[in-house]
Amino acid sequence: MTEDSQRNFRSVYYEKMGFRGVEEKKSLEILLKDDPLDIEKLRTFSQRFPLPSMYRALVWKVLLGILPPHHESHAQVMAYRREQYSDILHALRVIRFVGPSVPQVEVYLRMYQLESGKLPRSPSFPLEPEDQVFLAIAKAMEEMVEDSVDCYWVIRSFVSQLRKYRDALPQLPKAFEQYLNLEDGRLLSHLKTTSALSKLPYDLWFKNCFAGCLPESSLQRVWDKVVSGSCKILVFVAVEILLTFKIKVMALSSAEKITGFLENIPQDSSDAIVSKAIDLWHKHCGTPAHSA
Repeated sequence: MTEDSQRNFRSVYYEKMGFRGVEEKKSLEILLKDDPLDIEKLRTFSQRFPLPSMYRALVWKVLLGILPPHHESHAQVMAYRREQYSDILHALRVIRFVGPSVPQVEVYLRMYQLESGKLPRSPSFPLEPEDQVFLAIAKAMEEMVEDSVDCYWVIRSFVSQLRKYRDALPQLPKAFEQYLNLEDGRLLSHLKTTSALSKLPYDLWFKNCFAGCLPESSLQRVWDKVVSGSCKILVFVAVEILLTFKIKVMALSSAEKITGFLENIPQDSSDAIVSKAIDLWHKHCGTPAHSA
């Protein structure tokens, strides 16, 4: 076993067993006691280390601007957020856009549409592509954040942050090609030869931030990095997916077969893929700055 494979095996094993990150957890706890909270230090921590699940929602709410830096304001701000949530939900019920049978993720979508002035005239109107992205992200986020009010505000802010990356997202396929070439030029050549490169599931990977592609237990570690300010981590997850399933992809001779496989990758490899992708991210970007 090579040194890299040993390191990756250990990182995945320790994380699964709950041994990894004891010191990091203590460091985060110290950061969270600061008043006011140091946003830049929290951002840097999120980029360097995986967030413990018990603190993830809090850190995300702070980094996404849902909560202010001062602890004394948290309760009051969240009370306001809950009140606003209830008012929006009540309005949608009054105009009969949502009811008891409407899935919670669709409720979140209608709330977001109402707030942003994009609510259609009828709930029967077909969804726009950006609505489908919202639903995919909401469905994944629902598995990560238990409280419905917290969940809505995190989804709302996460989607808004992705909009800030609008100029960067179209550049990610090109960056993917660049880094895949550095890691495995032969694999990239195969994608070009089969005409698969331009047909890869970039929307699923980059617009959806891998929602619907990776299980939430792995995905939240990727989203830690996105929330902390960099969408470039998405590129390295895509690269690592190709590297992990290189033998399978090289055996497929058509763009349709390659794309079909990559849209439904085996879920049992996702933890290792994300761990290796984060290693690649740091390898090529150092300690990434909080930018796209």
